[in-house]
Amino acid sequence: MKDEKNKDKLDKAETLSLQPSAYSLSKKLLLVDDEDGIRKVLGISLMDMGYVVLTAENGRDALAVYQAENPPIVLTDIKMPGMDGIQLLQAIKSYNPETEVIMITGHGDMDLAIKSLKLEATDFVTKPIHDDILEIALKRATERIIMREQLRAYTENLEKLVEEKSARLVQLERLSAIDQAVAGLTLARRQIADDIGENLGHFNEMPCFVSIHNRDLKVVAVNPLYRTRLGGGIGDSSWSIYTGTDAAPENCPAGLTFSSGRGQRGHKQIQFADGTRSPVMVHTAPIRNSAGAIELVIEISADISEIKRLQDELNATQRKYQQLFDESPCYITVQDRNFQTIAANRRFRDDFGDPVAPCFRIYRQRTEPCLNCPVAKTFEDGLPHQGEMVVTSKTGEQIHLMIGTAPLLNMYGQIDQVMELSTNITPIRRLQENLSALGLMMSSMSHAVKGMLTALDGGIYRMQSGLKRQDEAMIQDGLADVQIMTDRIRNAVLDILYYAKERDIQPELTAVQSLVDDVIQIVEPKLVNRNIGWTCRVDTGLGGFVVDRGAMRTALVNILENAVEACHENVAQSAHSIDFHVRKQENHICFEIRDTGVGINPEIQNKIFTLFFSSKGQKGTGLGLFIAKKVIEQHGGRIRFSSRKGEGATFWIEIPEGERLKAED
Repeated sequence: MKDEKNKDKLDKAETLSLQPSAYSLSKKLLLVDDEDGIRKVLGISLMDMGYVVLTAENGRDALAVYQAENPPIVLTDIKMPGMDGIQLLQAIKSYNPETEVIMITGHGDMDLAIKSLKLEATDFVTKPIHDDILEIALKRATERIIMREQLRAYTENLEKLVEEKSARLVQLERLSAIDQAVAGLTLARRQIADDIGENLGHFNEMPCFVSIHNRDLKVVAVNPLYRTRLGGGIGDSSWSIYTGTDAAPENCPAGLTFSSGRGQRGHKQIQFADGTRSPVMVHTAPIRNSAGAIELVIEISADISEIKRLQDELNATQRKYQQLFDESPCYITVQDRNFQTIAANRRFRDDFGDPVAPCFRIYRQRTEPCLNCPVAKTFEDGLPHQGEMVVTSKTGEQIHLMIGTAPLLNMYGQIDQVMELSTNITPIRRLQENLSALGLMMSSMSHAVKGMLTALDGGIYRMQSGLKRQDEAMIQDGLADVQIMTDRIRNAVLDILYYAKERDIQPELTAVQSLVDDVIQIVEPKLVNRNIGWTCRVDTGLGGFVVDRGAMRTALVNILENAVEACHENVAQSAHSIDFHVRKQENHICFEIRDTGVGINPEIQNKIFTLFFSSKGQKGTGLGLFIAKKVIEQHGGRIRFSSRKGEGATFWIEIPEGERLKAED
């Protein structure tokens, strides 16, 4: 009904006629023939039919006349010298496809006539030309021209009709929207009026000062917050709550709205019931009656100081959460679906740097996400996940992480971020490794000590057998075995004690020669009856250096004892040698130990300093070289070696000199 009513508001549009009224058909015609007699006779017949006849004696002249005059119909002979009728037809159609071309043919030119029809000629007539046949062909050409003009007119009229109908629909839609808007405003005004009668209804729940003013600039309704905080009420002047120049009828927001007819917006200052003052942001809107005149003004004021207080509370809460976020003892990050870290706490930034790359690149220098990534799983199923991973910090340190993830939902309940909490469990893993190492050490030491005790039992048995037989050589052999096994057990126990203590070094000024004498005193007895040549060279003027004497002695003895064992095991040579050379190089005291033993296999050269690794089977504990390397590194030094299988080995130990000992060696 509403649409019909709106239609009545429009002027009725004139219906467009789709029937073509009249067409100004040009009666101009171009006649082309190379015979002058045919042009004259046929031209007279065409003029009698009412055509304006243009003539040309060949194809080229005809094409020039056609381009100048643009006749709608062309009548041309097929066979002509130079450009024939077929070529002229093609040229005319390329210039204007709508030109009607009638071909004149002889009785023997039927193939050319058919070809011309395929090239879109309108018709053909044969010589001699009969007027009736020619008139029929011209009529057919004229009808085609009229039909095209009618179709063009219909199309133009249809487009115009569609355009007018569309404009009518748009106007109807606009009228309908206006009616709906008017109805909505009417309903809103009615609801406001109802709220006024019910003490403002929903306005009572607003956290702002809401009031309604009449044309006399009197307050006719307020919400409870207005009444409580401002101490005003119904009947007060509209400017009573304002201070300064705004406390006047012509300057208060309601007064300006009535005078200008437009809503007001701006910063004002009001006075509360307790006398305090506060800035507010005031918005007003006029309420008009059915005649369009302003009947009431609604005024809404927001306490800026309250907003600032709420903002301060929000900022304080955010700071607390940020502090909690940053001070957390674990790594916390928030990642998006591209694994880009969009937030990270301070602990993460300290150990891994600012998150400017995806997590897999920050953690593990990878170019693609990690397999079994907990973050990817949470994005996939929306559930928390856990995992363990070894990552690399910005300093290159390997860190074991226990990772937990939790989804973060947006306002639509969709997962757009994932929070990752990672705990550094590296100390726990190291403790586990130490416990594993302790178990391995116990097992290794059990086998080693068992082998030594078995060998010790063998030496004791040989001694006992020698005593019974009064065989001095057997007694000496048994005693030598007992001494060797006793030394091995003692060294193993000392290595275990040193490893178990995990003590810091106690550096002291130590004379180099004095330390070397201690080492020789321990090592030389092990060379007896071993056919091993021994040389010890200490350069003069070395003085002393700052080391833990006992620890350094243990390290050097372990390396020298390994050299003794390596020479003893090299049965391919009858005689061996060990060269112990001590010298000064720049600010370091260098110890060089060279032997002609069995050498070190290339496949185990990267393992010889590993804890509990031994190439001696049950004869070794796997602690000697490990402890030696540890002692040397504790002194800030380094140990290197070079070896080829079957050709011995050379070890270089470099210890920083520290404070020189000024006393004589």
